[in-house]
Amino acid sequence: MKKFFLLMLAVLMIATPAVFAQNKVNLVFTSVSVPGDAHTQAMFVFKDEVEKLSGGQIHVDVYHSGQLFTQQAEQDAIRKGTVDMVYTSAQWLAEFIPYLSMFGAAYTFQSYDQMTKTFNGPIGQKIFEEVAAKTGIRPLTAYYLGTRQLNLTAKVGPVTKPEQMKNVKLRVPNSPTWIAMGKALGANPTPMAFNEVYMGLKTGAVDGQDNPLPTDKNAKFYEVTKYIVLTNHVVDSTWPSMNEKKWKSLTKEQQGWVLAAANKAREFCDKTNLDNEKNILDFFRSEGIVVIENPDRAAFAAYAKNSYLTESKDISKAWDLNLYDEIQKIK
Repeated sequence: MKKFFLLMLAVLMIATPAVFAQNKVNLVFTSVSVPGDAHTQAMFVFKDEVEKLSGGQIHVDVYHSGQLFTQQAEQDAIRKGTVDMVYTSAQWLAEFIPYLSMFGAAYTFQSYDQMTKTFNGPIGQKIFEEVAAKTGIRPLTAYYLGTRQLNLTAKVGPVTKPEQMKNVKLRVPNSPTWIAMGKALGANPTPMAFNEVYMGLKTGAVDGQDNPLPTDKNAKFYEVTKYIVLTNHVVDSTWPSMNEKKWKSLTKEQQGWVLAAANKAREFCDKTNLDNEKNILDFFRSEGIVVIENPDRAAFAAYAKNSYLTESKDISKAWDLNLYDEIQKIK
């Protein structure tokens, strides 16, 4: 009996490393975001947490600042399985699930609470399952990216109404939903890769861009612009997502670790961006930026609604208006 026990113990000692190695998972997580962005930092929170929870069974390689792909290319790469994880969003996925464009539309959400309760609750879970089934990309959760504001060069001048945005070349990502948003703000939307925006603003290739304030700071757009207009036009989110085949290759336990780590990173990202937005305007003013705090938001919202229903009706015709109304009840 003793010999048998010793023999079995030896077999287990040999087999256990092999089983562990077989279950070992490597994830490549890439983003175009820059080091100071909260969602870039959240990538490392995710990495540390999932590696800790899994006891090293899951390892994450993080690449940021467009080290591997452009913003457009990484969206293609995750669908093909060339990369395991990226940040995506409703705006990018609307090409495949058209009604999602309403989540990237100006003035769909009025607050952070409304946005996060939508995407990180039952509605969001249903949407994420649909995205996984139809696109091969599985959103894990929704991080608060920040509230998007207009950021304009000196050439444009102070803006308080959408009519003043006529002919302003506003940089937008190259997707139909983003282009529609540029039109909804009264501008001439000009597609441009994120890593080209700083030079585009400097040279006059574009006259402005829109991003959350922490991104404006971290990407140093304040160095080449003059105005920030607090339009609050999009309460924006970004979705850490995994290639669906990769997701299905994980065990249930591994999937649980990944979700837990993504939610811890979400808590970090959301708090960081909310805190930064409270304190960041003084920084911009100290850098010579003119902050227009009270533009006519009602006029911008009305203009946006009309724009979506007329010049971008090819976008809005796909909206789920019953779902839209349901979301408006969330506070």
